[in-house]
Amino acid sequence: MTEHAILPAANRRLFLRQSALGLGGIALGSLLANESRAEALKGVLDKPHHEPKAKRIIYLFMAGGPSQLDLYDHKPLLNEKNGTDLPESVRKGQRLTGMSGNQATLPLAGSIFKFAKHGKSGATVSDLLPNIASMADDLCFVKSCYTEAINHDPAITFFQTGHQIAGRPSFGAWLSYGIGSANENLPAFVVLVSKDRTEQGLYARLWGNGFLPSVHQGVQFRSGKDPVLYLQNPDGVSAEGRRKMLDRLKELHAIQGETEGDPEIAARVAQYEMAYRMQTSVPDVMDFSKEPKDVFDLYGEDAKKPGTFAANCLLARRLAERNVRFIQLYHPGWDHHGGLPGGIRRQAKDIDRACYGLIQDLKRTGMLKDTLVVWGGEFGRTNYSQGKLTADNYGRDHHPRCFTIWFAGGGIKPGITYGSTDDYGYNVAENGVHVHDVQATLLHLLGIDHTKLTYKFQGRYYRLTDVHGELVKPVLA
Repeated sequence: MTEHAILPAANRRLFLRQSALGLGGIALGSLLANESRAEALKGVLDKPHHEPKAKRIIYLFMAGGPSQLDLYDHKPLLNEKNGTDLPESVRKGQRLTGMSGNQATLPLAGSIFKFAKHGKSGATVSDLLPNIASMADDLCFVKSCYTEAINHDPAITFFQTGHQIAGRPSFGAWLSYGIGSANENLPAFVVLVSKDRTEQGLYARLWGNGFLPSVHQGVQFRSGKDPVLYLQNPDGVSAEGRRKMLDRLKELHAIQGETEGDPEIAARVAQYEMAYRMQTSVPDVMDFSKEPKDVFDLYGEDAKKPGTFAANCLLARRLAERNVRFIQLYHPGWDHHGGLPGGIRRQAKDIDRACYGLIQDLKRTGMLKDTLVVWGGEFGRTNYSQGKLTADNYGRDHHPRCFTIWFAGGGIKPGITYGSTDDYGYNVAENGVHVHDVQATLLHLLGIDHTKLTYKFQGRYYRLTDVHGELVKPVLA
């Protein structure tokens, strides 16, 4: 079990302050900064718990809950029974949201989109996603995911932090804390949010550090003049002046560190130093000007528009090749309570070519074998229509009982479909995969036993998967 609590870290520094060595403020300031920087680079694990299959994760999070019944999980029975009421024998009294729970009827809604089997694996994908369908044999579909959360905030928080209530460290923060960074000039954990899809609010605590040292929090990169807020020097401040200011600030923090013994002071110094190095590294990684035409052909024309999902996928590849450990893309806009056919067409167009481009780009450069790509949202959608059902229009409510995600690369078995749902697409039929099972499996692929990466906070040991989580062995290569 990995211990890393406040008191042991504080005692080391108090010992140094009180020892006969008599370290001065400048020397101690350097020590504090170097110690925190070394911890952030290396992580608290001296070595992985086992041989990792992946070095990094690119997580494509579809915020809002994409409809598995219109994308991946084909249910002909819903089309046969279109418009008839959801049988109680299927629902079994399970909880509904307040948005559809008071409807007089719950009419089953078959998908208006066409499905086909693809590749040697025979994976079913709808005609909304022709490019993703074309690489079915590179993907591992898990059609039996489930969660307890039925509303967006707790459901997204659950996937990102392992708990429905805010305050826990995010997945990327746990990775940074455990195995550190492989690039001292870029954060271990970078967040990208599609700028043109703002229907659903997202919040920085989803990539926060929780009770872990703040050096492990995610850093959001934006499109536009300032990719990282407050990174560049203000007018009138030179690089030399900034360097001198940071050196003096380090000395002041050293004095404060001697007095208070708080390890968060060292983390703050390390963050300042990282920001200074990022003044050079961030413009370099954000510069697409040297990318050849065939790369943009892979990702599609939207990749030339900064801040789009396609551009963020290309940026994710550039970050991955610079060994950023965890790259989180958020693409909101999947919350289709009404007008689903039109809304999901738009979303599918956003992501289909870009996801294909990312996987193929990683594959052709040899990076897919040690880069784990994950696609999915916080829950699925209901098999019945929320609101009025017509021949060409319907909506779907939140559905936590079953939904689909997919994986590629980094130790995942390609060309398989794992788990299944019942004929109505309402319940898991076999091989259910819980949120904590997903998290345990992702950590395993990076060489981490999810039960052993812990942090002691307020007298209790915490971990990403709380007291749950089982490794999903059948999806491992």
